[in-house]
Amino acid sequence: MVSVAESLVRLQDLASSPVVARVASAFDEAGYELALVGGPVRDAMLGRTVSDLDFTSNASPDQILAVLKPMASAWWDVGRDFGTIGAKVTVTDDGGVEHADTVEITTYRADAYDGVTRKPVVAFGDTLEDDLRRRDFTVNSMALRIPEITLVDPSGGVEDLVAHLLRTPSSPEVSFGDDPLRMLRAARFASQLGFRPTDDVIEAMEERRETISIVSPERIQAELGKLLATDHPRAGLELLVDTGIADLVLPELPALRLEPDEHHHHKDVYQHSLTVLEQAIGYEHSRHPGEAPDLVLRWAALLHDIGKPATKKTGPGAAVTFYHHDLVGAKLAKKRLTALRYDGDTIKSVARLVELHMRFFGYSEGVWADSAVRRYVRDAGPLLERLHMLVRADVTTRNRRKADRLGFAYDDLEQRIVELQEQEELESVRPDLDGNRIQEVLGIAPGREVGEAYRWLLELRLDEGPLGEEEATRRLLDWWSSR
Repeated sequence: MVSVAESLVRLQDLASSPVVARVASAFDEAGYELALVGGPVRDAMLGRTVSDLDFTSNASPDQILAVLKPMASAWWDVGRDFGTIGAKVTVTDDGGVEHADTVEITTYRADAYDGVTRKPVVAFGDTLEDDLRRRDFTVNSMALRIPEITLVDPSGGVEDLVAHLLRTPSSPEVSFGDDPLRMLRAARFASQLGFRPTDDVIEAMEERRETISIVSPERIQAELGKLLATDHPRAGLELLVDTGIADLVLPELPALRLEPDEHHHHKDVYQHSLTVLEQAIGYEHSRHPGEAPDLVLRWAALLHDIGKPATKKTGPGAAVTFYHHDLVGAKLAKKRLTALRYDGDTIKSVARLVELHMRFFGYSEGVWADSAVRRYVRDAGPLLERLHMLVRADVTTRNRRKADRLGFAYDDLEQRIVELQEQEELESVRPDLDGNRIQEVLGIAPGREVGEAYRWLLELRLDEGPLGEEEATRRLLDWWSSR
């Protein structure tokens, strides 16, 4: 449980940190109100790392910029129309240690929404309390006035923080009507903070889910990405599925509830997919501790089986199969991420991982030749390590003997890859002859035939390993003459 006394001490520590104290002093000297607001207040009280310094003030954007400039090494005003000015502030403490932080300061807001386009009519407010009441959840509607260090909490955010509840300052119908994206934010905070939405919040999400359609794909993408970037995304994803919102923003996920897992390890592929996502995050943390979340891996883990509903077949004895669900799933993943306006590299990488995630299971049935290992590495390319983690995460069987067998098989495959890489730099496998040399040997001009010869030599290289230029030349001439 959150201790209020400990939380207040943490707020004092935050307020006295060098950059915060410097900014607070400057605004106080200029005669303006200033308060830390939202996320930094909430996270400080929870004992979480404060990564963003968000402030609000009664100063106008021009006045904010005038106060910040003398202490900022850089500043920007791309959010000026919404009252926000950003700056990088660097200060040196009494011990000579330099501290630098990015700060954003926004003029008190009193926006109104038309309920149709979700575009606010930007209006600046007069009081901190009114600004706080227009925010999404009570735990984000607290502010810390500085430099006097006074907690302002008009909506009972402290009580909800202690109880780990997500509640809206106004009625959830009004709050979600102002901005339907807040329904996705509820899911994100359920995962990020481990908080439980109140019953009326859940009911409003169910009743107003259709309004998410007025939110731009870019904003939905950003919020889903933040949800997947949490350490425990299951709670948020289940909330989106249970309220029907996922049917509108990620319909491939709830569709998996209709499909039984062919191995009968889970009641459906949906639960299996959530488990794979959790396990992929675990491998990510163990292999790359402290690094930023890998959204490519996480999207691939969540979507790896979305091709199953379209490929389900029931055979003799009611046996269920999903042949080629990897290929179908790759196309569906590409389609979904494109609709969410993801960049081309992310779409291509996630789709490729979905396409390749079943490739390993042939290895577990019998040891591959070196040529098959080379092809596995070639096909994965720069995604190889992500593929390692995805394939391992895809083992969710409760049968310990089977899980151990698959784990040992993949240990063996990874070791063979390492050994082959050491022997022949497998990651950059190329034929023994390049395109120019092929043209010289065969006496042909650039064109389709050079590409055919190159691909034939590449397959030969994958099958037999390095041949050397002389042997490769001889084999190429033999192949050419027999065409």
